[in-house]
Amino acid sequence: MMDLHRLRLLREVHGRGTVHGAARALGYSPSAISQQLAVLEREAGTPLLERVGRNVRLTAAGEVLVRHATALLEGVEAAEAELAAVAAGRVAGVVRIGAFQSAFIRVVAPAIRSLAGTHPDIRVQATELEVEQAAPALRMQQLDVMVGDEYDGQPRAVHTDLHREHLLREQISVVLPEDHPLAAKRRVPVEQLRELPWAACQPGTGHREMHVRVCRELGGFEPDIRYSSDDFRILLELVRTTGAGALLTDLALGAGAPGVAVRLPAEGDVGRAVFLLTRRTRTPAVAAVADALAAAATDQTRS
Repeated sequence: MMDLHRLRLLREVHGRGTVHGAARALGYSPSAISQQLAVLEREAGTPLLERVGRNVRLTAAGEVLVRHATALLEGVEAAEAELAAVAAGRVAGVVRIGAFQSAFIRVVAPAIRSLAGTHPDIRVQATELEVEQAAPALRMQQLDVMVGDEYDGQPRAVHTDLHREHLLREQISVVLPEDHPLAAKRRVPVEQLRELPWAACQPGTGHREMHVRVCRELGGFEPDIRYSSDDFRILLELVRTTGAGALLTDLALGAGAPGVAVRLPAEGDVGRAVFLLTRRTRTPAVAAVADALAAAATDQTRS
């Protein structure tokens, strides 16, 4: 009989593309994973992986086994959730959430507070993660729910094994020092900000890509991004204190941003969608958490 733990390792190596990548994700040494996969191949009676350069890929037999491993692991997850619910007499279990920073503060935290009252036997574990890290973790069953973002013109990858649910839509605003000459305007022409230094998220993030694209498409210039941080509170402080500009969302700005001017672009609206992802099969605990996140997102749109 094949060991479920070894099947999980095989699926992780498949998802990460390398033994070293799987080892880093799981906290094992590469040699430990290789040894366990060698045992699994002996149990299967056929090679499951083949090397392609520095990476590995599944053989036909490996693909069959990973497909069944995914179904088996989902079954175990459902069984654990049902047992927890039976023991507690109501919906129970551990639900792991990954979310980007502003959604963590404005949506996830209020949802956790609500769940403490409505579903006290659900233990929520939440981690700040960008979509680039959270989506693979969700597919590998290291997370149960993720809250992600998608800027206009920058569609995220579509995963047929995941269920996506819309939570809310935000506008992108131009954030300027309150003494900037254009701060008095209701809408700010982006093309008049070509000489402005900018503060934006780190390279490789969706926010950074959006920032560059907006300046190019609406302003006709390449932005001078001098300051980088994935913490929107740092970006706001940089606007206040250094004279930089920023492009920030409704969730990042919250109820207000003293000391800065928040204006919409004159050339047209720019926005992003905030969405929730789960695996297609939801346990009762995951469904309850998803409902709480949706309610918290709705409250944000009303505030």
